[in-house]
Amino acid sequence: MDMSQYLEVFIEESKEHLQSCSEQLLLLEKNPEDVSIVNNIFRSAHTLKGMSATMGYEDLANLTHKMENVLDNIRNGNTSVSTELLDVVFQAVDALEAMVSSIEQGGSGQRDVTEIVGMLHRIETGEDPALRTEAEVSASAAAEAEEDTGQYTYDDFELTVLKQSKEQGYNCYEVTVSVRNDCLLKAVRVFMVFEILEKCGEIIKSNPSVELLEEEQFDNKFTVSLISKDSAEDIKNKVLKVSEIESVVCKSIQFSREETQNEVPGGKEEPEEQAQAVEIKPKAAENEKKQGNTKKTASSKTIRVNIERLDVLMNLFEELVIDRGRLEQISRDLNNQELNETVERMTRISSDLQNIILNMRMVPVDTVFNRFPKMVRQLARDLNKKINLEIIGAETELDRTVIDEIGDPLVHLLRNALDHGIETPEVRRGNGKEEEGHVTLKAYHSGNHVFIEIQDDGAGMNAEKLIRKAISKGILTEQAGASLSPKQAYELIFASGFSTAEQISDISGRGVGLDVVRNTIESLGGAVSIDSVEGSGSIFSIQLPLTLSIISVMLVHISEEKYAIPISSIIETAIVKRSEILQAHNQKVIDFRGKVVPLVFLKDIFDVPGEEEESEYFSLVIVRKGSKMAGLVVDQFIGQQEVVLKPLGSYLNSVFAISGATILGDGQVALIVDCNALIK
Repeated sequence: MDMSQYLEVFIEESKEHLQSCSEQLLLLEKNPEDVSIVNNIFRSAHTLKGMSATMGYEDLANLTHKMENVLDNIRNGNTSVSTELLDVVFQAVDALEAMVSSIEQGGSGQRDVTEIVGMLHRIETGEDPALRTEAEVSASAAAEAEEDTGQYTYDDFELTVLKQSKEQGYNCYEVTVSVRNDCLLKAVRVFMVFEILEKCGEIIKSNPSVELLEEEQFDNKFTVSLISKDSAEDIKNKVLKVSEIESVVCKSIQFSREETQNEVPGGKEEPEEQAQAVEIKPKAAENEKKQGNTKKTASSKTIRVNIERLDVLMNLFEELVIDRGRLEQISRDLNNQELNETVERMTRISSDLQNIILNMRMVPVDTVFNRFPKMVRQLARDLNKKINLEIIGAETELDRTVIDEIGDPLVHLLRNALDHGIETPEVRRGNGKEEEGHVTLKAYHSGNHVFIEIQDDGAGMNAEKLIRKAISKGILTEQAGASLSPKQAYELIFASGFSTAEQISDISGRGVGLDVVRNTIESLGGAVSIDSVEGSGSIFSIQLPLTLSIISVMLVHISEEKYAIPISSIIETAIVKRSEILQAHNQKVIDFRGKVVPLVFLKDIFDVPGEEEESEYFSLVIVRKGSKMAGLVVDQFIGQQEVVLKPLGSYLNSVFAISGATILGDGQVALIVDCNALIK
């Protein structure tokens, strides 16, 4: 049976369990006496160990087993939680993440974790493992592996594999093999047995582990869980052909009480006996039962879908939306009642389908944010700083394609805030601040965009110092530097090769990183800006498109051209008299519900050709970006429509205030206005 079919599930579930471990370890550091947190970490580690062993990733399973032993000591009260202990466990989780990443990229998942295993062992035993010989350590591990002498138990992942195999017509066995006491080369006999069993089917797990069996670190008996099409009798007869095998027991793994095969010792026929059926229980469920948790686990109602399939589905639906717009246009032109009703119904159904497809692609930014607390904790320790990270709006959703790309830019910006922004405790005390620096990572919706802000209460930036540094590095001329505003000076840190660090470190100071941040964000159709107050801190604001595909827009006329304004940015439309327009600071404004709102004449912004008309009234589209508003002046409203947002291409990616284009029902192209770029 091909285990590769489970690889994708294994990788995804491993990531989830490791992320859960990281989050719970951070909670444990703040609440070291809370045993329930330790139990949660233990369950995740336990399941991961079983999954890894089932898939044949022994390095993963062995490291997780060592981590599991330490956690078991903590929850049993034999070991107390300390910062040093958590540092080691965090290192183990990091190593496990690296192994899973290796497997995801097609590697073997192998990694040298000798040092981490040694530290875990020291914590587990309270002694230096160097005092014990390798044989003693192996024998101890073998003894641990032999502790489970009762019913075999399987974790959730192994249970899933067994059940699915059973449903596909395979037989599931536990084959217990005993070798003779006088056997001289036990490892060779084990190898020969495994070779036979692998020809019979697929080995799921062994007890003791394969590594211990190869080192002959077991008594005279071992058990192998096997999936096969062969009968139990055939399997036993094949194994018994290996010399120096004392006996073979082949028990059927049953999901209900049934008769199973009996033991045939020494190859001699014995009277058939009724063997006890093996009861399968998920190990996680057993742990919950021991802890008095009687809550039943609900069956999963989710499936995993490859993102590439969703991309294909989205592309097909985009074409459907364009054709839908064309049908609506034809329906209006022909004015046929039956056609109108059919098109209206198709529009409603396709709108519902559209919402479903878009929601399928939306992912909370929490999937990116959740890895940062552990990173900030480690960096703070490396920098000898005290830093508190606050995350706000982690439930904010973004298109999956955007989510996949923003992780690295956010890592760079956070490292920059920790290294350059937040001062050391001594400096903060001298400046009258609290010793602990505060970094806020915030996400929120604004119109058709999501904004992610990274704010710190650190030293802030000095515009003059940035300009001098840029001039000294040849990035800027003296003349150009003299004309820069503070806001423009802050933007210099995005220049390639620019750095204000006095010393180069592993964290920053090499002049790489922030230029990549800007390039990545702009490639996604987004933008990044900076604001700073020297002595008080800095704020980096990233603007990202909510989705890269289908949006609702208000179509408007500007002279003879059609433009699309995203509905998500619009507060309302209005018509105002020319006499109601006021002048303030060389800017035309209106009084909109007690607020002064500046006017933006799109005809001038986009340099649309056409004769100026002296009209008594102006048509306005009131838009907003956060708390700021603007009134976009247009010639005529056309109406609301669903459109497919298409990029302008690499040659036109820098066009001001245009986020893309769309094809309308009549075949015309309408440019989509980026309202956020128009609001300063």
